Amino acid sequence: MIYRHIPVLLEEVIRSLQPMPGGHFIDCTLGGGGYTQEIARLVGYNGKVLSIDLDPMAIENAKAKFKSAGLDNIVISNDNFRNLSQIISREFEREPDIRFDGIVFDLGLSSAQLEDRNRGFSFQDPTAPLKMGFGASTAGKSAQDIVNEWKEEDLAKIIYEYGEERFARSIAKGIIKRRSSDPIKNVGELVEAIGGSVPAAYRNDRRIHFATRTFQALRIAENRELESLELVLPQAVRLLKSGGRIAVVTFHSLEDRIVKHYFKSESMGCICPPKMPVCGCGHQASLKILTKKAVGPTADEIKNNPRSRSAKLRAAEKI
Repeated sequence: MIYRHIPVLLEEVIRSLQPMPGGHFIDCTLGGGGYTQEIARLVGYNGKVLSIDLDPMAIENAKAKFKSAGLDNIVISNDNFRNLSQIISREFEREPDIRFDGIVFDLGLSSAQLEDRNRGFSFQDPTAPLKMGFGASTAGKSAQDIVNEWKEEDLAKIIYEYGEERFARSIAKGIIKRRSSDPIKNVGELVEAIGGSVPAAYRNDRRIHFATRTFQALRIAENRELESLELVLPQAVRLLKSGGRIAVVTFHSLEDRIVKHYFKSESMGCICPPKMPVCGCGHQASLKILTKKAVGPTADEIKNNPRSRSAKLRAAEKI
């Protein structure tokens, strides 16, 4: 399968990271290799880029792409970015104190992942299995396990919190009802259960498919995406040099909120409650925020790549 993916906010990301010849960078979400390729080109022969991805298909595509481009300053790791510190220890075993000039994350799905019928990321193919893992396998519960095994209240909770779906309770109830007669086996059966659980006006709304938010919730739950993001941000900042930069591209408000709050807390000194007369936390600022507001795509980029429309970039510099 051809791995198609257009890097989102590429110019804005490069402008934020400012790669220079000889620099060392990490692309925590290799995907189609767009960020990695441009950074590798800019840092040149004496620089290095470590690129990480869970998806074996992305890894194989990137290796071929970089080879044809003549780029030999890239190290690729097939792993979850939540393990960033361990990855660095493994890949740079002879440089235990290595620090980086910049780290980037693109938290969106690639077009190739969305269009792969062997995964359940999209509801366009009703026969696709309900497996939404980014890697070849998942250590936890698959989306199919979740919809068939979880209690109604637990389903409603993730659909509401991770999908920000206002009909979460009725959708959870509909899933329980549907699986009571026969396990839900594929995308089509889940979409049918969701469709029968929401009002007709919502079902017929052309702005967003009625199953979108539930699928987002299941994908986040299967991959433990928010937990991974919360775990990796402190690791990434520790690995930056003073003056090094971190850039994160998010695609929904849950991710953006985590990044925004983390950057804000790390850009502050004392974080004690306002009522405390004397600082007791000892917290020191580690970041300077570079993006006062999240940066979005231009109208031209949205026209050329409609999937970029919800992208938001936040960047910060290590003090």
